[in-house]
Amino acid sequence: MDGNKKYEYLADDPNIKVMPIMLSLIIGAFFAILNETLLNIALTTLMDEFGISVTTVQWMATGFMLVMGIVIPASAVLLQWFTTRQMFLGTMTAFTVGTLICAIAQTFPILLVGRITQAVGTGLLIPIIFNVFLLLFPPHRRGKVMGLVGLVIMFAPAIGPTLSGIIVEYLGWRFLFITVIPFAIFSIAFAYKYLINVSEVTKPKIDIFSLVLSTIGFGGIVFGFSSVGEGDAGFLNPVVYIPIILGILGLVIFSLRQLKLDEPLLDLRVFKFPMYTHAIVMFFIIIMTMFSSEIILPIFMQGPLALAPATAGLVLLPGAVLNGLMSPLMGHLFDKFGPRVMIIPASLVLSGTMFMMSKLNMNTSLWMIIVGYLLLMLAISAIMMPAETNGLNQLPKHLYPHGTAIMTTLQPVAGAVGVSVFISIMNAREINFLNNVSDPTNPIVKSEALVAGVELVYFIAFVLSIIAVIMSWFVYRAVPKELEELTSKD
Repeated sequence: MDGNKKYEYLADDPNIKVMPIMLSLIIGAFFAILNETLLNIALTTLMDEFGISVTTVQWMATGFMLVMGIVIPASAVLLQWFTTRQMFLGTMTAFTVGTLICAIAQTFPILLVGRITQAVGTGLLIPIIFNVFLLLFPPHRRGKVMGLVGLVIMFAPAIGPTLSGIIVEYLGWRFLFITVIPFAIFSIAFAYKYLINVSEVTKPKIDIFSLVLSTIGFGGIVFGFSSVGEGDAGFLNPVVYIPIILGILGLVIFSLRQLKLDEPLLDLRVFKFPMYTHAIVMFFIIIMTMFSSEIILPIFMQGPLALAPATAGLVLLPGAVLNGLMSPLMGHLFDKFGPRVMIIPASLVLSGTMFMMSKLNMNTSLWMIIVGYLLLMLAISAIMMPAETNGLNQLPKHLYPHGTAIMTTLQPVAGAVGVSVFISIMNAREINFLNNVSDPTNPIVKSEALVAGVELVYFIAFVLSIIAVIMSWFVYRAVPKELEELTSKD
């Protein structure tokens, strides 16, 4: 590395083989992220296999998100304590060990331990990738690279349910894990040979109290919102509101403490940079909209439209695949034209699509749902990764680990909040509808009640999308703080 100090970004150094580094990271990320949705279809099978309830088996998803919400904030410090190779090889090893435990598990508790171990590896992996790519590439080349990351992040979970259905039906649920193991081992071996260290190890002081507060804060919020579906009380259930209250208090105290520390666990000064804060708000709106649609549309299609689960999954597949495939193109356009060219029209498309979805009814044709979901995923591909990249571009190098950690932490938080809030709104509207009809047991009336709930959810999503439209007009191409200061001096 000593001979490369004259290069501000390693991608500019002809002696550095950038492609093997990228492949090392992307291969591992693809299978780790694929694993997030690979298990969704198999939950019913696992209930029969281990004789457990839906509330218990749901911990395979809830526990996964909970652990990710806990470990991701710590990534900012870990990235400064360990080298790139150590971090990546360590996280992929944890993921592989967890996958192996799941594959051989004979009881549900052991299976859950394996799933949680997987989550540790998966949660730390995305911040590593973002941080490495920010250090490797100058701002004017990051869009295309981040677009490739977007392809992995979106395409992997998109094909997860489809692959899962085939594997479970023809090979059995254990092969969901067995088939991933060889690829994970290959990723470790490939990275061991080609991955080099790109980050600087500074070993900042770790504030244990901040770690505890972070765990209570992010963990409490994810757990609370993820538990909304347990029982009939919704947000009035103590299992829901107590963790949420504790989580909010934990985050408030955590935030106040970070502002006082010389070496914070998460440096909240990233929010002083307007385009980063702008990106966070846009990111939160997009994740809530996307996650809720992925849950609510299948419910609508399998309810009022009476489609089979496999058919409902296939209806959503084209949109999800399009989203992944468009990410590299959107990254290229971002590098060439900046964020406004994509984010402004995409926000308008997003808003129009949400309004269209708010008009869903029992006579809605499948082609309208397919087109609507295609437009939704296209809009998301043109907003999410360009906004993220633009926001991170404005940060100085020493804040990269903190910026990526905060952004990545928000994914499970926004997902849990979006799904639980929208599902609760849908259920409340459905119950209110049934309470005001003469025959609430009539199947047609039940379908009409569900339609009313879906319409309300999408109308609220439409209102949120209007916020995104307004914000899109205030976006501008961000430059790193160091370059901005240099330009102003000139």
